[in-house]
Amino acid sequence: MAVATGWRLGEEFEVEEHSIWLNTAHQGRLPRRAALALAEAVRWKQHPELLATSERFTEVPSRLRQRLARVLGAREDDVVLANSASYGLHLVANGLELGPGDEVVVPANDFPSDILPWLSLRDRGVRVRMVEPEAEVLTPEEVASALTARTRVVCLTWVHSFSGQVADLEGIGTVCRGRDVWLVVNGSQAVGAIPVDLRRLPVDALISVGFKWLCGPYGTGVCWLRPELFEALRPSKLYWLSALTAEDLAAPSLNLEAVTPRRAGRLDVFGTASFFNHVPFAAALDLLLELGIDQVAAYVDGLVVHLLAGIDRARFRLVSREDVRSSLVVVEPLEEPATAVFERLTAAGVHVAHRRGRIRVSPHLYNTADELDRLLELL
Repeated sequence: MAVATGWRLGEEFEVEEHSIWLNTAHQGRLPRRAALALAEAVRWKQHPELLATSERFTEVPSRLRQRLARVLGAREDDVVLANSASYGLHLVANGLELGPGDEVVVPANDFPSDILPWLSLRDRGVRVRMVEPEAEVLTPEEVASALTARTRVVCLTWVHSFSGQVADLEGIGTVCRGRDVWLVVNGSQAVGAIPVDLRRLPVDALISVGFKWLCGPYGTGVCWLRPELFEALRPSKLYWLSALTAEDLAAPSLNLEAVTPRRAGRLDVFGTASFFNHVPFAAALDLLLELGIDQVAAYVDGLVVHLLAGIDRARFRLVSREDVRSSLVVVEPLEEPATAVFERLTAAGVHVAHRRGRIRVSPHLYNTADELDRLLELL
């Protein structure tokens, strides 16, 4: 199936006649097939006999893990099912057993979810160094300068939510590997819109929500861990479904002291079947995989290029970059407050984001060039 401007209308996504959604960086639109999958999952709950066996409780998380691994270019065993980006960030922050004298480096201007989990470790004696980037994102050189002999972790975002600028993960990862420092990356504004191959990228953890560029329901997410980091994390829970089955419960006796979790699923969020979230999430991923992440990324980049070409540079300062593009276009109004621009767009049914005195536009595969032209007219 090819991604084209006329393809999405009424086929895979709902059509909005009086509004234009250009805020995928906040919420991605749920595909029709995902809504149908959700309806089927609701039917299972309406008729509990359809959930009487353990098959759905194992096949739902297994199917989702398989598809996430394909999106990330990863092994299934290294994929952790989450309900947010914060789940993965806290999993790593609390599992590394950092203590007095250990240091974590974060960009001072990053999204709060990337900083707060580490700040919560200060009562253990962990030092959190918030480094102010010279531009919008830290460079490999800035990271190298910030590292000390006590630095254990660098945590940052791949595509910066407030500027749309892209961190050089290859360069930063190389610096961290050379200094024996874990690199933890929040990919929530990239995964699904920028191709990734975790078999070659020098990062140790990549965390993402599922409800933005992956078009899943709210309350979905993923955390990938490099095997070395996976094994380094202290287990903080033993969830029975990660170690046992319904058949085990039917046995005459059960030795709980001998129970050990399987590797796949050991670190997952509780309730991994999560029918109302994980069934439609897997269906949304099926759509992206059918289209091909490379093709989706190319289509979104075409929309971004179209938008960049139409922005009046006398009235708006471009905050995001044209040479290293992401799927976010961020501009700063020069002649009026960003609040006024945001309110004008919202009143006209064009939905974008207002962040830190800037306007953020984030089109996805369900948007068209005509919709961007309407935005440009209003700008």
